[in-house]
Amino acid sequence: MAGFVVSYHPFFSPTPRLYSPSPSPSIPSVTQCKGWGRGVLMLPLKCLPKQTPDSDTASSSSSSPSISAYSWCAGLGGLGFLETTYLTYLKLTNSDAFCPIGGGTCSDVLNSDYAAVFGVPLPLIGMAAYGLVTILGLQLAGKNVPFGIGETNGRLLLLGTTTSMSAASAYFLYILSTQFPGASCSYCLVSALLSFSLFFTSLKDFQLKDIQKTVVLQLCIASLVVATLSTSYNTLPVSTSLAEIDLQPFTVEITTQSSPLALSLAKHLRSIGAKMYGAFWCSHCVEQKQMFGREAAKLLDYVECFPNGYRKGINMDKACSAARIEGFPTWVINGEVLSGEQEFSELARASGFDFDSSSQT
Repeated sequence: MAGFVVSYHPFFSPTPRLYSPSPSPSIPSVTQCKGWGRGVLMLPLKCLPKQTPDSDTASSSSSSPSISAYSWCAGLGGLGFLETTYLTYLKLTNSDAFCPIGGGTCSDVLNSDYAAVFGVPLPLIGMAAYGLVTILGLQLAGKNVPFGIGETNGRLLLLGTTTSMSAASAYFLYILSTQFPGASCSYCLVSALLSFSLFFTSLKDFQLKDIQKTVVLQLCIASLVVATLSTSYNTLPVSTSLAEIDLQPFTVEITTQSSPLALSLAKHLRSIGAKMYGAFWCSHCVEQKQMFGREAAKLLDYVECFPNGYRKGINMDKACSAARIEGFPTWVINGEVLSGEQEFSELARASGFDFDSSSQT
C-alpha cells in the first residue's frame, strides 16, 4: 500500500491542496506540482508490516524439534539395525548367540519356534523395520524424502512403522513372560526398549490435534500386528498334550553288564563315526543302552537332543536339527539313517562290522 507525505514549499502559498498521482509509470519518486501560485511535494511511501528482531529466529527454530526427533529416530534405528543384523547372521548360520545376561535361557528363546513368523526369521523382519526407520529418519532430517512422498506422508509412514514395532515388542514381551517363565533374553529387552523409544520419539513430532486424527490408524496397525503374530504362533506344531509339559534333564542308570560282543561293536561304531541320537525322556533310548550294557553304552557316540530340558517352544539341539532327527532313538551310520531300537545284527550290517566272527569269539 502506498501513501503520500505532503510538504509545502516556502515560496508558495500555505494553502494546501492534494493532487492524486498520475498512473503514468514515468512519475518520479519526488513530484512537484504547481498551479495558481501554489505547490506541493508528494513523496510516495510503502507501508511495511511491523517486524520484530526475533521473527526470523522463531521461524527457523520452529523446525529444530522435528529435525532433532528425526535424528534421534535415525540413531536409534541404526542401533536396532546392527543388533538385528547380528541376530540374523546367527540365525542363518545356526550359531549360538553370546548372551551376557541369561546364559543358556537366552539361546533357548532365540532358537525357539517363536523366533520366526510364518517361517521368516524374526531378526530378519526386525532388520528390515529398523533399516526403514533409519532411512526415513535421515531423509526427513535432511528434508529430502525419497520417492516424492512428501514430508507429511513421510512422517506418517515413520509413525506407522514405529507403531507396528512397538506393538510387536509388547506382544513378544507377553510371550517371553508366559511361555518362558524365568528366562532372560537381553537382546529381546534391548529391542523392545529401542522400539518403544522410537515410537515415542516419532510421536513427539506430532501436535495433539494431529495425534487425535491418527489414533484410529495407529490402533488399526497395532491390532493387525497382534493378529498376524497370534495367527502365526497358533499354527506351531505343538500338541495340546505337550503344551504344559516342563521336563528338566535327568539320567537313567544303565544296570546291565556288557558282553564282549557289545564292547567290540560299540568300539567299532565309535571308530567309524556312527552316532546315536536320543532324548533323556525316551524309554526306547534307555532300552537301547541297556542292550549294550553299562560299559559299552559309555563308548557310544550318543547325542542328547534336549540337553537343557523340554518345554513348549524349545527346539532340539542344533546338531539334531542339522541331522533332521524326527524320532528317538535314531542311528546315523555311514550316511544311513536307522530309526528306533536296532538289533546288534542290523547295527553290524550298517557299519560293516564282522558280526559272525565276533559272536563266535
